[in-house]
Amino acid sequence: MPIAMRTLSTINGKEEPVDLETINRCFGAAHQDGFWLDIESPDEHDYKLLEDVFKFHPLTTEDIKHQNQRPKIDEYSGYNFAVIILAEWRGEDLVFREHHLFIGSNYLVTVHLEPAPILTALHNRIHKSPELTKGEPGFLTYMVVDALVDSMFGVLETLDETVDLLEDAITEKASSDSLNKIYHLKHSVTELRRLLGAQRDMFQRLITHGIHLQQADMTLYYRDVYDHIVRQYETVDSLRDLLTSAMDVYLSTVSNRLNQTTKALTVIASVFLPLSFLTGFYGMNFTYLTQVLETPYWTFAVGVGTMLISIVIQLYLFRRRGWV
Repeated sequence: MPIAMRTLSTINGKEEPVDLETINRCFGAAHQDGFWLDIESPDEHDYKLLEDVFKFHPLTTEDIKHQNQRPKIDEYSGYNFAVIILAEWRGEDLVFREHHLFIGSNYLVTVHLEPAPILTALHNRIHKSPELTKGEPGFLTYMVVDALVDSMFGVLETLDETVDLLEDAITEKASSDSLNKIYHLKHSVTELRRLLGAQRDMFQRLITHGIHLQQADMTLYYRDVYDHIVRQYETVDSLRDLLTSAMDVYLSTVSNRLNQTTKALTVIASVFLPLSFLTGFYGMNFTYLTQVLETPYWTFAVGVGTMLISIVIQLYLFRRRGWV
């Protein structure tokens, strides 16, 4: 089982050690210095901390424990509980990660089960350059939300490149592996589109109804985050159309290849059709061609010559029509 990790940052940088005393001290000064506590792989002590120290509702900790949530925002007394879904690549598979946020007027608590390198990097940035927070507690919350949302752009760029490479591979040679990749990616893109659609609605609600928890001058920043979500949703929508087009290209390529094979077999069958007729015709009507070659030999030459002439005439007609 992963070991629980806590990281605490204020507008002045990271605070260490992250024990109960430090948390209480920084949380008491959150209105002045801001407060961001990040909990990775929470255990029972962390759940107790959320409920006893921060007084968060038990339903929120239940959502964290059970996972499989959809993007949403729930309003509680004094804070909002939000669930943000992010995607990341694991090999060639697209996996989804949940991030749970407790958003207060001057504090933020983030909880996630898996490691989040983007949040770790943000902690280090704030510690090295505290001026990034502009000295405003609310701006610290915006930086976290913006970092989480913007991390999706890299995932979408990789997905776009994967779709382009897949289209090129299909054009060169359509194989069953390409078909499997199309189905797999289309399923992932459909799921991603569904989650981003819910996430877009969630941020719109956060701006219109939950912004009262933040400073009034932060509204423009959260609208910028909402704009990023809309762009991501539109990108995923276009990628879904590209995958549908890739499927059409695959089917067209396979159909063309089948037509070429059928045409070749048809030409071969057409060439042997008159040969079979002439062989049967001469075999039934001319005794000189059904016995051991004897005089007159010219009768055998007539039979073979007729067959060759029929082949030449067929090939001429096939080429004239563009079949061969």
